[in-house]
This record gives sequence, structure tokens and C-alpha cells, in this order.
Amino acid sequence: MLQVNFLKEQKEIVLEGLKKRNFKNTELVDEAIQLDEERKKLQFELDNLNAEKNKISKEIGLLMKEGKKQEAEAAKAKTSEFSERIKALENQKPLVEEKLQEILYQLPNIPCSMVKPGVGADDNEIVYQSHEVTGLGEGNIPHWDLAKKYNLIDFELGVKIAGAGFPVYLGKGARLQRALVQYFLDKNTDAGYMEVNPPHVVNEASGYGTGQLPDKEGQMYFVGEDNLYLIPTAEVPVTNIYRDTIIDEKDFPVKNTAFSQCYRREAGSYGAHVRGLNRLHQFEKVEIVRIEKPENSYAALEEMVAHVQSILEDLELPYRILRLCGGDMGFTSALTYDFEVWSAAQEKWLEVSSVSNFESFQANRLKCRYRTDGKTQLVHTLNGSAMALPRIMAALLENNQTEEGIRLPKKIAEYARFEWIK
Repeated sequence: MLQVNFLKEQKEIVLEGLKKRNFKNTELVDEAIQLDEERKKLQFELDNLNAEKNKISKEIGLLMKEGKKQEAEAAKAKTSEFSERIKALENQKPLVEEKLQEILYQLPNIPCSMVKPGVGADDNEIVYQSHEVTGLGEGNIPHWDLAKKYNLIDFELGVKIAGAGFPVYLGKGARLQRALVQYFLDKNTDAGYMEVNPPHVVNEASGYGTGQLPDKEGQMYFVGEDNLYLIPTAEVPVTNIYRDTIIDEKDFPVKNTAFSQCYRREAGSYGAHVRGLNRLHQFEKVEIVRIEKPENSYAALEEMVAHVQSILEDLELPYRILRLCGGDMGFTSALTYDFEVWSAAQEKWLEVSSVSNFESFQANRLKCRYRTDGKTQLVHTLNGSAMALPRIMAALLENNQTEEGIRLPKKIAEYARFEWIK
């Protein structure tokens, strides 16, 4: 969430940033500033009235002692008038604050200077590509057919049990999933990330803290009776560990990793482009989360990008890194790098990771701060997928198919304890 002072003091930068995002409701900026002024005026009047009331209340006692009963009664009447006005202001102020909060929740983060304007995926910048890519050629098949051929994933059984988008992994398919999760976690912990095993449901405050609410409310599974949400990513519970927290300066950098199931309704998602593992309602993902001092956050982002890149090198998959344009970035992000792997049988790029710096946007919602020179300051939060499994699985199956079967990359074969799927 953007701070009101930032909206006031850097209004031109804010409007330029919103323009990069193609955000249309820029009038919300002026509305927020106006409501904050109204809130301050109400608070100023409240403070003055309370001070005046306290002053008169003290005078009443002195007047009574001096026998000036008539003057004391007049002073009491005046304090009663003050009390009525104070009560009216105390009722009005929360309404203004609530309206201000609602507007601030609607404003996305401001992109950093490196982000270029753009409408969507076609305007993203390719900053690195590992290989020239081609299709596998005639006779090679997409992962959903490979999964059926080798009895790795049963999509129809998932439909029977839960519905479309909930596959059942079988045999070596299940073992490969488990191997990938363990490899990702080990890779992350070796890089200094402390492993966390978080809840898979969060309360409303947690959803607002990291920005999924209200922005993505329709995409989250909701348990109405308990007022809980199934998590779309481990980022949500892990980052909320630090909600309402003041971090000791000596504890930076804060680095966590977590494995979780992820649940996304993805309302309206259907068709050939979401076939197989391309888009699911439930999937497994390993996440990395960092909390940094503001001056270190962009160096940390580059470290995270390099870390995810090293994972893809181990997986021996063709990949590329994109810097997202303003129109394709997530609501809370200031800068995002996407990683895509090449799906050889489908002959298209599949997103497998996003690594983002949110600057202080989440921290302001979370009230996550650190103390320096006796003052508290908002931290910067970052997160990244390291990594999401479904499309990694799809690319591994498609890119490594041979006439003899599917041969796993050496690093993953060590974890899976088998080299071939036949």
C-alpha cells in the first residue's frame, strides 16, 4: 500500500508510474490526498476541543472552591457542548479513515525506474536467453500424452475426485514431484534461506498484508464458515510471519524458503492453452522470501534472480529471463523478472518463476519495520518462485523424451533415484 505522504510529495512520480501500468483511475490519488487532509482537520479539531475541555474542567473545580457556583455551572454547560461536538467528530473520523483506506487499497505499487511502459506480455523485455530453441520434431508428443503413456499423471482421475485442474500423480510421476521439491528446498537452504513449513490457509488480515486482498479475492478459494482463504502461494503465510513486527537491524537479511500446495481458482481459465499441467487449480511450489533494508533490496533482487537461474541451469532446460513491463506486472510489485522454460513439444515458452521486489508496498500494509538511529522505518519485501512444479514437470518430460523413454537431468536423477522413465 502506498503511503499518503508519498502521494502528496511525489505526485508526479506516482501519476507517471500509474501511467506505466495503464492504470485508469488516477483520480483516486487526489481523492486520497483530499481525504487525508480531511482526516487531519478532524484530528486537529478533536485535539483542540479535548484540550479546551480539559482546561475548562480544571477551572470548574477552582470556581466551585471559590464559591462561584453560577460561573461553574456555565463552564459545565460549555464542556457538555464540547463533549457533543467531540462525540460527533469521533464518529466522523473513522468513516473518513475507512474511506481513505479503501482508496489506498485500490492503488497499485509504483514501478521502479527500470520498468518500461507496456500493455501486456508482448511488451516485456527479454534480458537473457540460454539457448536457441526449436521444436522436437515429428513423432514427439506433449506432456499430457507422455504422462498417459508412462502412467505418470492421471488428469481424468483428478476430474473424478475433485474437478478439472486437480491432477493425480502416480508412480514415477509422484516420485519425480517429490524429488523436485526436495532438490529445490536443498538448493535454497544451501543458499542461506531458512526453511519454514507454514499453514496452507490464512486469515483476511494476512491476505490484505501481502496484497492478495482485495485485488485477487475472486481468484482465491474461500472457506466461508471459518473466514479463511486457501493460499495461492507460500509467500502469503511466510511474509505474514513478520506482520506487526520490528526487525532488529542485526538480523538482516531475513531469508526464508517454504514448500506448499498452492490453490488458485483461475476463474474463466479453459481451452487448449491451459491443457495438461499448463494451468492448475492446485499445484506444488517452493518459494523464497526476503526482507531487506531499503538500500539493499535491489542487490538482493539480483541475487535472487541469479539463484533461480542456477536452478534452471541444473535442470538443463532452455530458459529465458524477462523484465516485465508496467502493464504486465503484479499489483504489488515495483519490479518483476519472469523466468520461462521452453516447452519443446508445445513449441512455446512456459512461465515457471517470478522474482519481485515490492519495496515498501507490502511492508506498509504489514506494518513491518526495523529500527535505525532510534527511529522505525519500513522494510522492503521480496519473493520468488524457486520453483513452481507443474510447468517444470511439463518441460522436463517434453524436452527429455527419446525413443527409449524420458531421461532425467543428472541432478534430478540423483534425487529421484532413477534416471529413466520407460
